[in-house]
Amino acid sequence: MAHNWIEHLEPLMKQYAGRKHPLDYKSRYQLLVMVILSAQDSDKHINELAPVIFGAYPSINSLTKATEEDLHQYISTVRNFGNKAGWLVKLAGQIGDDDNIPRTMAELTKLPGIGRKSANVIIRESGDEAEGIIVDLHVVRVAPRIGIASGTQPEKIEKQIMAIVPKERWNDIGMALSFLGREICRPKDPKCDKCIMSKVCHFHNGISEETGNLFD
Repeated sequence: MAHNWIEHLEPLMKQYAGRKHPLDYKSRYQLLVMVILSAQDSDKHINELAPVIFGAYPSINSLTKATEEDLHQYISTVRNFGNKAGWLVKLAGQIGDDDNIPRTMAELTKLPGIGRKSANVIIRESGDEAEGIIVDLHVVRVAPRIGIASGTQPEKIEKQIMAIVPKERWNDIGMALSFLGREICRPKDPKCDKCIMSKVCHFHNGISEETGNLFD
């Protein structure tokens, strides 16, 4: 079962094009902090904590004055909060001012607590030119189910999707797959009857990785 994936993915990308990331940030500084805090935690939880955190630390410059212990009182309910507090204090010292937040993959991934996924989110939400594709836990589940990628390693999945989708659509496809995973293609009981990808989805149509033509 061969697919023209560019053609079949277009309705999905159009459906979610331009939709803001679920993190309720008000600035690139807030986005940077919230992306770090949300790793292995939920966007909803971080959104709930954000007003208090940014009330205390409204800018990177103010964050430079905080210690790890200072931050604990605000983020102690966040998963891995100890390491995250350390990363935030360190990156605040490196950046110094909101205007100095990097805009490229190479520079963003030099910051503590920022990997490719986080950098892709920041680049996409900043309106900058994509250098990769967002592959969060939803995309890790959805992409192999649909059949546009295989495996479970985010960076390998990212490379496979990058080989299929034109670069000018990279900012669209990552979040589109993520929103599909959040809303329709759930871990248990996916809503296949409501899915825009059901006609070509390998999971829905019973096609295994061994027998399906994943990259045609």
